[in-house]
Parts: sequence; structure tokens; C-alpha cells
Amino acid sequence: MLAILRYSLLSALLAFSGFSFAATADARAVVKQTTDRLLADLKANKDTYRNDPSAFYNAMDSILGEVVDADGISRSVMTVRYSRRATPEQMQRFQENFKRSLMQFYGNALLEYDNQSIRVLPNSIAQGDKRAEVRMEVTDNQGVIYPVSYTMVEVDGQWRMRNVIINGINLGKLFRDQFSEAMQRNAQDLDRVIDNWVETVAKTRAAQEGM
Repeated sequence: MLAILRYSLLSALLAFSGFSFAATADARAVVKQTTDRLLADLKANKDTYRNDPSAFYNAMDSILGEVVDADGISRSVMTVRYSRRATPEQMQRFQENFKRSLMQFYGNALLEYDNQSIRVLPNSIAQGDKRAEVRMEVTDNQGVIYPVSYTMVEVDGQWRMRNVIINGINLGKLFRDQFSEAMQRNAQDLDRVIDNWVETVAKTRAAQEGM
């Protein structure tokens, strides 16, 4: 299951990189344009990135930092129960650690991208004036199709990613459950959970890959 998740999340990273178009643009068009943009960059720099993974992670973080609704996602992962007791400094630390865990978790999967088929489906689905769903299909070299659905929201005049559902796996829920379990294991110590978040995600990945 984790292999499917990592493989399919390629498209999420591809689609959201460089996502800085005005919110008045069609969400589907934005996804298509930014997908093409990142594929061109990856093709030009893949050898460099493979030889220096840390530079690749930093580049991804720089690109995605303007794309992801980090504040909205962080509060969703923490849930109201924990986010309302977090200080602004704690929220900022968690946002940074959350993004870093994604870069490390899925960076290698992106480097393994090798001209698989990515198709943005014809129409975005409006979910309100400032919310839309964009669907994509990723086809691997064996012909297996993985559906991907993005929840997009308008924040400060730009489309940003709030959640991703990959092959039926809701990433927002996955990370919410992981955060809640970490809080229970660490006696409700919010600082400890935040500071160890990257390690927590890495351990979960290692455990699932060993299954």
C-alpha cells in the first residue's frame, strides 16, 4: 500500500510545484501548466538532483513553500483539539517540520519518475466560490491507473493545495491519525511531537515498507 501511495504522490508534487497563478485562473489549467513546468525542470536537472539529494529536497521545499496551504493543513492535521492550544511559534515549527517530512518522504519517488503517463481530467469541480476539486490519473509502466484528487482553496488570491486523496487514501486523515497517535504516545507533550515529527513520519514509512 505504501508503495502505491509514494508512487501516486509523484503527481501531487508535480502538479503543485510552482503553483503561483491567480485564483481567477481555472484550477484545472493551473494544475496542467504547473505539471508541465516541473516535468521540464526535472528532466533538465535529474542527474544533478540524484547526485545531491539534499539540494533536491531544499529545491522542492523552496518551490512547494509557496504552493501548499501550510497553515490550513497544519491546523487540520493537529485538529482543533491541539491547534487551539498551540502558540504561534509552535504552529510555525510544525508547519516547517511537516513540509520537511513530505520532502524527505516523497523526494525519492519523484526522482524515480520516468515518463509515466499523467492525465489531468477535463473539468475541475467547484465546491464553493473559493474551493475546487481537480482530478488526475497517473498510469505506471505496467498500465495500472492511480486516481488522484486535489482539494484546492483560494488563499490570498492564489490557488493552494489543502488536501490530496491518492488511490482512495486521504492524506489529511492519514496525517491526522498519525499526529493523534503521537500525542498519546508522548503524554500530550505538544513540543515533543512537533520536534520529532520528521522522525515519526520516517519510522512509519520504514515500518510500512517492511510489511
